[in-house]
Amino acid sequence: MRIARLAGRPVLLTPEGAVDVPPSLGADLFARWDDLRRWSAAATGARPYDESELEPPVPVPRQIFAVALNYRPHTAEAGYEEPEVPLVFTKFATCLTGPYTTVTLPPGRVDWELELVAVIGREAHQVPEEKGWDPVVALTVGQDLSERISQLAGRPAQFSLGKSYPGFGPVGPALVSLDEIDDPDDLELTCELNGETVQHDRTANMIFPIPRLVSHLSQFCTLLPGDLIFTGTPAGVGNRRVPQRFLTPEDELVSRIGGVGEMRHRFWRPRT
Repeated sequence: MRIARLAGRPVLLTPEGAVDVPPSLGADLFARWDDLRRWSAAATGARPYDESELEPPVPVPRQIFAVALNYRPHTAEAGYEEPEVPLVFTKFATCLTGPYTTVTLPPGRVDWELELVAVIGREAHQVPEEKGWDPVVALTVGQDLSERISQLAGRPAQFSLGKSYPGFGPVGPALVSLDEIDDPDDLELTCELNGETVQHDRTANMIFPIPRLVSHLSQFCTLLPGDLIFTGTPAGVGNRRVPQRFLTPEDELVSRIGGVGEMRHRFWRPRT
């Protein structure tokens, strides 16, 4: 099951097109998730849609968690030791955008970070690691776009603001239920910039897999339906390249995770 949003309403994406989710199921997707899955198995009435009109599949999550340095090659390229516990920051909900939008570049150095995003579907607190998948109902593709100057300013650095400009949280194209995915612990990630592969890895290489992240976060916070967890980016970000490379208005960024989906973004910078 692949649940997306068009014109402010949830839809089921099928090979034939988009099917409107019945209002009785769409009012609270996560409370009716199991009913939604049963309905989706026999849903009819697909209509064509323009992928550029897809919106963030979770429009206003109450909490967005993000994890730094969760792949060993990225930890090494950033010049850090492997962390002993997950390194967590937040992104703010106003940064979210859809999977096929044009993102406005603020002044500074804007970088890409492809990430698998776990979507919480059930309230959860103090979850044991062996049950870490239980609150997760879906996966989606995410980009943790980052303006590096503001992100790294200060001692200690404060990540959240530099990662929360409008459009800096692309997610989508859909919430993919776990039953659609052969092995949710081992997915291929590929990020392309103007056709060049700049990031490539597998989620099996995470230092802290999703069950560990869910368990760790839930020891501190109550996880809520619709919460998003950006699980970390692999090596290949722009500020660690030689020479450094940052996003420009001429660029197209493609973010792809096998079995989950693909996003495409272009960029624009207003004239000063």
